[in-house]
Amino acid sequence: MNTVAYSMAIIKELESTLSKISPKEAEKLADSILQSKKIFAVGAGRTGFMIKAFAMRLMHMGFEAYVVGETITPNIEKGDLLLIGSGSGETGSLVTMAHKVKKIEANLALVTIFPLSSIGQMADIVIKVPAPTPKVEVETGFKSIQPMGSLFEQSLLLLLDAVILQLMDKRGKDSNTMFTRHANLE
Repeated sequence: MNTVAYSMAIIKELESTLSKISPKEAEKLADSILQSKKIFAVGAGRTGFMIKAFAMRLMHMGFEAYVVGETITPNIEKGDLLLIGSGSGETGSLVTMAHKVKKIEANLALVTIFPLSSIGQMADIVIKVPAPTPKVEVETGFKSIQPMGSLFEQSLLLLLDAVILQLMDKRGKDSNTMFTRHANLE
């Protein structure tokens, strides 16, 4: 296959995967963001990059949004929201954070392949992204042509961009109003 053919195959995988995500759960995430004072986002590895992109867009919309682990990230409090992106829902450091969030009585949202994971069982909102990885291809019968967790990571980015569009609609924002909060020290 050539690069264009691979690209088209990836787009088909994304269409198939994204069409199976629950709009109801995505709407719950958008509503929870609107009701939260502060929004925290975290993920490990490449998933963490997708989560950082989402936190940046929340900031562009005027939300008080933070990426866990950055030096300027404040403490989480009751009524705040932590969004975890984790394909497995079992990453050790993220499981520990989820326990802390529940103890503090903050809200917990998870985007994952495995809703019944350790984090999924604690979460107030769980969005399942049915993207196969080497860990689940036997269970789903579907194998991605992409390496490792790429399909999950891409689906996560697109899903969270769609949540941003929902939030823009609910708040009456457009790209021009968001651009006023774009970095200007470049």
